[in-house]
Amino acid sequence: MPFKSQAQRRKFAQLLVEGKISPETFEEWNRETGGRKLPERAGAAKNQKATAKKKPLRSKPKRSPKSKKTKSAAKKR
Repeated sequence: MPFKSQAQRRKFAQLLVEGKISPETFEEWNRETGGRKLPERAGAAKNQKATAKKKPLRSKPKRSPKSKKTKSAAKKR
């Protein structure tokens, strides 16, 4: 599986130095990534869109008190 970002590549290099992953695993990922230019962080644009504030939805439109007429009020006129 190829690396998705530079940060992920650095993390794998750190794990390699610590001995938590094998050199073969690191080389496999590196080989599949090839010479592509990777973004610093994966999904940065997606995260910004997801964290944008959304306007709250109103259930019903607000009505002025004058527009509320009951049947009894209409009969009196």
